[in-house]
Amino acid sequence: MNTYIALLRGINVGGHKKVPMAELRTLLSNSGLENVKTYIQSGNVIFQTSIKDEVTIAQNLKTLLLDHFGFDIPVFVKTREALEFIFNNCPFAKDKKELSYFAVLSEIPDKTKVIEASQKTYPDDEYVIINDCIYLYCAKGYGRAKFNLSYFEKHLSVNATARNYKTMLKLLSLSDI
Repeated sequence: MNTYIALLRGINVGGHKKVPMAELRTLLSNSGLENVKTYIQSGNVIFQTSIKDEVTIAQNLKTLLLDHFGFDIPVFVKTREALEFIFNNCPFAKDKKELSYFAVLSEIPDKTKVIEASQKTYPDDEYVIINDCIYLYCAKGYGRAKFNLSYFEKHLSVNATARNYKTMLKLLSLSDI
C-alpha cells in the first residue's frame, strides 16, 4: 500500500462547499481507500491505496466528490515523501519557516513563467517558487499579506492550495504509517 495526502481546495470556507469530515472519511473508505484520516475541516486527507499514480488518484477523488457533494473541488495528491520533500526544502531560516505557508501547485510551472511571476514583490511578504511549491513568509501575518494565490495561479497557469507550517507538520506526522 502507498500512503498519500490529498489537499482539497476551498471547502468549508465561509459556509460554502460544505464537506463534513466524517462523511468524507466514509465516502473515501467506501470507495476503496484504506486507513482514511482527515485533519481539521479545511480538506486534508491521509489515506492508503495500491494505485501508484497521483494524477489518477486526484482525478478519481475529484469525480467522486463532484458526484457525492455536487460541486467541483480542486484536489491535489502527494505522496508522503513528496510532501516531506516540499516541507524540508523550505528556503527560509527556521524562525521564518515556522511562520510560513506552503502553496502546493498542481504541477511544476514553466520556468519562464516563474521568472516573470517572481518579479512581483510585496512589502513584508517574501516568497520563493521552487518546483511545485510557493514558499511564503508574511511578516505581518497571512491575513494582512498582499500575496494572492490567484495572481500566481493566473501567471503560472497552475492551481494552488496553501497550508501553514503546523498543518504540514501534522500531515507528515499523521501520514507516518
